[in-house]
Amino acid sequence: MDGTPSTPSAARVRWTLALLLLRANQVVDRGCIIHELWGENPPRSAVTTAQTYIYQLRKNYHRYTDQPGCGEFIETRPPGYRLRCHESEIDAFAFERSSADGVAAYAAGDPERAARLLREALMLWRGPVLADITAGPVLTPHIRQLEEAHTRAVRTRILADLRLGRHRELIPELRFAALEHPFDEWIHEQLMISLSQEGRRADALDTYRQLQRMLDQKLGIEPSRALRQLQHDVLVGAVRNPHPMEEVA
Repeated sequence: MDGTPSTPSAARVRWTLALLLLRANQVVDRGCIIHELWGENPPRSAVTTAQTYIYQLRKNYHRYTDQPGCGEFIETRPPGYRLRCHESEIDAFAFERSSADGVAAYAAGDPERAARLLREALMLWRGPVLADITAGPVLTPHIRQLEEAHTRAVRTRILADLRLGRHRELIPELRFAALEHPFDEWIHEQLMISLSQEGRRADALDTYRQLQRMLDQKLGIEPSRALRQLQHDVLVGAVRNPHPMEEVA
């Protein structure tokens, strides 16, 4: 809150904090906390233990609420607790807001603004969501939602850059992404487009052959019709710029 790291060291206390943060300014039912931490078979001491975790969080962050006029950082609000903060203080919320604005800008035909907003949003992304927590049934949907938003932001930013003619700059990023996701046809499609637009048709066709071989050997399938059409377009020199927004979904 003041730039000083203050992450709780105890795993379940961090876990409880993560749940409260991703539901900031909402009342989180105590039963929801127990279900997240212990699943379907909580111990008899679950209620008392959960209360202890809340106490430890309050103690850890009490220095931020000692000023006059400040309420508790974590309030008791039946049937549970509410963590009070401004949404701008939570990177996940700031990311979702900025990335949604960027996606909307791209859909409205403003790739320059979209690329800028999405870059700003993606700068808030520092790695896997809650990487030091083994998420339970309550947090898992939140994590998946953020991961989907991240994927959409990255792909929309790539499309925006392609529309702005930044093919050369994108090639290294797309090559690395293709290695990380060897079966992802969308990534290979954008790499083929970028290479072709830079006059590297042979490399674009080689990208297609590598994907074709991987899909055949590992999955026993062939590339999609859209990708086969792109291969044909590369061969005849008829590759166009990125396709409509629907392809990001």
